[in-house]
Amino acid sequence: MGDLFLVRHGETEWSRSGRHTGLTDVPLTENGREQARSLVPLIRSHRIGAAFVSPFQRARETAELIGLHGVRIEPDLHEWDYGGYEGITTVEIHRSRPDWFLFTDGVTAGPPDHPGETPEQVGERADRVLAKVEAAFANTEGCVVLVAHGHFLRVLTARHLGLPASDGALFQLGTGTLCRLGTEHGRPVIAAWNVRPPS
Repeated sequence: MGDLFLVRHGETEWSRSGRHTGLTDVPLTENGREQARSLVPLIRSHRIGAAFVSPFQRARETAELIGLHGVRIEPDLHEWDYGGYEGITTVEIHRSRPDWFLFTDGVTAGPPDHPGETPEQVGERADRVLAKVEAAFANTEGCVVLVAHGHFLRVLTARHLGLPASDGALFQLGTGTLCRLGTEHGRPVIAAWNVRPPS
């Protein structure tokens, strides 16, 4: 299997303020667009065999700005469904649940159109995406790129490494960054993490 590149979308107003942004389709800020553009040299230096993007505009615009072509929209790449915590910051949640931790506790139930997901449910989505990545590697030459969201990509990384979904907590991921998952002696590894071009 070749290298798998993960791109977290650029900054949004909600990511800047720390609000949980799951299924709310917020746009990039101008700074977020600049973050995406700055990744172009890092992407351009690799042969891209396939690229998948979350359906939300913040990810789709990021994919466009970094110059990806023939990108396939993948519904399973959407961010964690935060349910009742959508749009709320961790600081606000801790006022009533001081020990709450997303990666182990999940979220409270939301409305019927976004009821919320457990860490395990997010892990199941990540496994489905990884199966599609594996199929893409079998049918193309070059790297595969995923453009998506912070918490989801952290869970996907854990699953790629054979870890439980909750271990996504170990991988802090900034907006507008690039990560590379590769192999060493046939085993999955993190080859680069949270990469931004030198300023």
